[in-house]
Amino acid sequence: MADKTESRAVSIDINGKLKQFDIDDPVLPAWIEEHALGSGGYPHDDKLDKDKYAKQLEKLQVELVKVQFWLKATGKRMMALFEGRDAAGKGGTIFSINAYLNPRSARVVALNKPTETEAGQWYFQRYISHFPTSGEIVLFDRSWYNRAGVEPVMGFCTPEQYKDFMKAVPRFEDTISDEGIIFFKFWLDIGREMQLKRFHDRRHDPLKIWKLSPMDIAAFNKWDDYTGKRDAMLERTHNKETPWAVVRANDKRRARLNVIRHILLSLDYEGKDKDAIGEIDDKIFGFGPKFLR
Repeated sequence: MADKTESRAVSIDINGKLKQFDIDDPVLPAWIEEHALGSGGYPHDDKLDKDKYAKQLEKLQVELVKVQFWLKATGKRMMALFEGRDAAGKGGTIFSINAYLNPRSARVVALNKPTETEAGQWYFQRYISHFPTSGEIVLFDRSWYNRAGVEPVMGFCTPEQYKDFMKAVPRFEDTISDEGIIFFKFWLDIGREMQLKRFHDRRHDPLKIWKLSPMDIAAFNKWDDYTGKRDAMLERTHNKETPWAVVRANDKRRARLNVIRHILLSLDYEGKDKDAIGEIDDKIFGFGPKFLR
């Protein structure tokens, strides 16, 4: 835990104006609190009611259990990867999907930084080793797309490695599709003020402070760099066979429900209840780079 006597105040450019933000100050600045939900062009004025969310989520989780039985019966394989800026809600979304699935055939993969051995391997090799077997679901909390965002922005890979990755990844994912693996890619998008609010929440919640990393602090003034890499990634790697589903995720509840709905509506599983699934909110859910323009 950081020493509260040591200020980490930074000046952050918000729409051309410098704003002061000290993550160690327990009082969240008003300019963040007032604009967090609507930041990044978020279309809803309020968060989804907690009780409504819980009722809808339960219905969707029942459908996910049906999907797991269907996968086991048919031998199909399914995996999904979840990407987004830090604090976009990837882990919580994955938890909402995985909460009631049988852990014997549903796994979450959240890899640490590569070991020395892994760093010497073909870049995709350590991810492939976690791919699903027959009847299994695998959910990646971050993935090979580290090389499209975090690594080049923070200087953890060379320009040549980044260029090679962007060239190779469409071919790599074509192979996944050709192999018959059911494959989803989700980008969770949040506004800048919402990200700062969530960082601040983590800093001052003893149950969440482990989520706040030095990388988060170092990225405070790299928002535009990450945006550029996000846009390049979506342009290069969004296609018909392996599309990017993009979710505006300032409201975590709506984001989670729509991610699960998309998965369920994409599958032709036994006992599917379309009324229970409901409809996608196309204000916050779309596909590819055009959705963020």
